[in-house]
Amino acid sequence: MKTINVTITKGPDLFEAYADKIPGIYGQGESVQKVKEDILQSIALYKGYNTDENIPEVLKRDFEIIWHFDVQSFLQFYSGIFSKAALEKITGINQKQLGHYASGLKKPRRAQIEKIETSLHQFLDDMKLVHLI
Repeated sequence: MKTINVTITKGPDLFEAYADKIPGIYGQGESVQKVKEDILQSIALYKGYNTDENIPEVLKRDFEIIWHFDVQSFLQFYSGIFSKAALEKITGINQKQLGHYASGLKKPRRAQIEKIETSLHQFLDDMKLVHLI
């Protein structure tokens, strides 16, 4: 199955998204869920209004979308699941700094982005080992 990479970012007023390497696939919305829906609609419109020879091969077959978030979008989208206190315990980054990233007041350095991503992946790997009785 082919994959389409879609990047979601937080703009001044809306969330925005675009498909990497497929010009013309864009979306926006007031929430991450809305921008995801808009991307799916954009793909459907793209396929519906272009001739077969103008449609990229990836869209002609079954595909899955891999969502890439900027830190601000991620923190805002998952704020109902991960509190800043929980994220501080998982990542080792203090809550105030995470709040700055979530609000867009500050942008994290590449090393901080990697620390957040690695910590979250490790947390999820640890959760896979949990078995309840």
